[in-house]
Amino acid sequence: MITSTEPIGLVIFDCDGVLVDTERIAARVNVALGAELGWPLTEEEAIRLFIGRSSASNRETVAGRLGAEAAREWEERFARMHAEAVDAGLTPVDGLPEALDAITLPACVASSGTHEKMRHTLGRTGLYERFAGRIHSATEVARGKPAPDLFLYAARRMGVAPSACAVVEDSRPGVEAARAAGMRSFGYAGGLTPAAHLAGPGTVLFTDMRDLPDLLAGAGAAPGADGGR
Repeated sequence: MITSTEPIGLVIFDCDGVLVDTERIAARVNVALGAELGWPLTEEEAIRLFIGRSSASNRETVAGRLGAEAAREWEERFARMHAEAVDAGLTPVDGLPEALDAITLPACVASSGTHEKMRHTLGRTGLYERFAGRIHSATEVARGKPAPDLFLYAARRMGVAPSACAVVEDSRPGVEAARAAGMRSFGYAGGLTPAAHLAGPGTVLFTDMRDLPDLLAGAGAAPGADGGR
């Protein structure tokens, strides 16, 4: 159980679905690739299997179903199709710029995506410079989410104890990783992942990114509680 009452010293943002509205793109691309490569998927299945996980984890998932060669093709085509969709019109998550303007706490990014991918998506939306030098990728640790490695790594690099960190996530593997790291989490349920999949110990649920600054400010009032907004 996460019961920290100390002030938040660092806000760790996931990237896809929290900063940039890429999760719908990723789900759509995975569904399309599944149809073409022999694994018909619904959007719900694509979200459950792939969203919030590292490229290595997704490659293993596809390889387990279609084999290693198909997994390599899936990964290569996903990267190309995702990049093309991003260039066609990616936007920040609704309300995110206003939230960032109001948050005065130190912040960083810790994402399942590669640095190359984040340079592209954050750069296209004008967010890269806000976090330059404070961006961490699952490619830098042994295990991706839902293991705690990435969040613990980010906290260590930023010089903040895990118990003083707050994670903003929109995926089930992400909030599970935050809990495993002993960090408070804020589950953004305004995207593709249902609120019920984010709920759990030490997690506050919310659906409007504009509410995040006030939620962070009041985080010490009810440590370890679930909530909604």
